[in-house]
Amino acid sequence: MKRVTIITLLILASTLSKANAQSWQPPAEADRCPSQWGAGDERGSANHMGTASVLRAARLIRQGEVVELGNELHSGIPLGSRHFDMFVKPTAMNPASNRRGSNEELVVTELGQVGTQLDGFAHQSIGDTFYNCFRVSEVQTRDGFTRLGIENVGMLMTRGVLLDIAGLKGVEILDEDYAITIQDLEQALEQADLTLEPGDAVIVNTGWGRLWERDVERFLGPAPGLSVAAAEWLAAHDPMIVGADNQPVEIQPNPDPAVSLPVHQIMLAVNGIHILERLRLEELVAREVYEFAFVMQPLRIRGATGSTVAPAAIY
Repeated sequence: MKRVTIITLLILASTLSKANAQSWQPPAEADRCPSQWGAGDERGSANHMGTASVLRAARLIRQGEVVELGNELHSGIPLGSRHFDMFVKPTAMNPASNRRGSNEELVVTELGQVGTQLDGFAHQSIGDTFYNCFRVSEVQTRDGFTRLGIENVGMLMTRGVLLDIAGLKGVEILDEDYAITIQDLEQALEQADLTLEPGDAVIVNTGWGRLWERDVERFLGPAPGLSVAAAEWLAAHDPMIVGADNQPVEIQPNPDPAVSLPVHQIMLAVNGIHILERLRLEELVAREVYEFAFVMQPLRIRGATGSTVAPAAIY
């Protein structure tokens, strides 16, 4: 009887240990460095940009229609702990006879991390190491990062693919605790009669973007997004960009309380794939445009962790 009890307790302990095990662990440096683009590379997935990606995207433009995917910047958008303050700066009236007046503005903000924005590789690390094992302690300065700054990205034009997961589930907005699965992504592709190709801009619609200015507090709170498994599946398809209409692209918070925003590390630090956050997708979804030319250029802010952007879908 005593032996049976001990065995039962061991089985129970093993089960609890597995249940409480951390769901994702960052890979060792030796397993992720150098990147597929070679030691010292700073562009990561932006290396897909070239004449081939431009021509491939251009062939998708048949109607000449443009859908803007970026949100407006102003102080009332979801910012959380970040800031966006604009001060109008009128200049003196020109004394010439035509009375030329002029106005400027002073904008105080985290320009790399507000609004619709692209995450660069200096934004997230695994301990002291960034993408391609550049060390935070060696490249971080008071004036910016000496390596992996967003200025390395440049103009991007490629094939864009919309995966409408909210539409797949028959809802406008996914539940706040919904973690998008591999099966969801596969079914959305099947529904659109598309397949992923290396260098794509993969755009995921959760419906959360509908809350952008309508319910700022809710937008900034728990939200649906990519699961770890779905993110790793996407990364294996070698995209140029992975974006979504929610705050962090991934589910927030992660269902596993032992990890914090692991998809950021999977994309940026492990695989060198840029993340595009807080997209405006309602119009694109309404038009049912699932394949298009994707065009975007981040601001060339030397040494910055990211950039506010105004991407567009052209079809």
